[in-house]
Amino acid sequence: MRECTDRYGGLVWSLARRWNRSQADAEDAVQDVFVSIWRNAGRFDPQVAKEATFVAMIARRRLIDRMRKTGRRPTEASLDEGSWAAGTSDGLGEVPPELGEDAARAERAMGELSEVQQRVLRLSIMHGLSHERIATATGIPLGSVKTHIRRGLIRLREILGGEAVGAGGGMR
Repeated sequence: MRECTDRYGGLVWSLARRWNRSQADAEDAVQDVFVSIWRNAGRFDPQVAKEATFVAMIARRRLIDRMRKTGRRPTEASLDEGSWAAGTSDGLGEVPPELGEDAARAERAMGELSEVQQRVLRLSIMHGLSHERIATATGIPLGSVKTHIRRGLIRLREILGGEAVGAGGGMR
């Protein structure tokens, strides 16, 4: 377990910090994520996904579960223009190497979408926002948000050319 926390602590911490308002909440979330990883370790299949992808998916799912349970959303600071318009998954630059080749391939494909499609998909996928919340945050009408998301996902499928992305339930 120590090796796992040493190797993926930074990844899990950065995700937890983004999705929690306080450091104490983020610390609790990190603990929950690593407990969940420990409990689900037997489900890891290196033929399906890389270890980092497995950890990131469990972390993301656990963080979303925590948010839903408490009714919270990402902080408003995480919705600033820089985090969703910069054309990167986290607003900080390149895709973190620990997320692997699949994430880099998906990030490159995202770069081929229109700016508005990238923006709404990042808010939906990376920040977990509902369509209504995206419409409010961006000022784009709700129907247009839904259309941009749908067309963006269709275009991503075309760009990726049927390649599987992520573990199991990824895009095809």
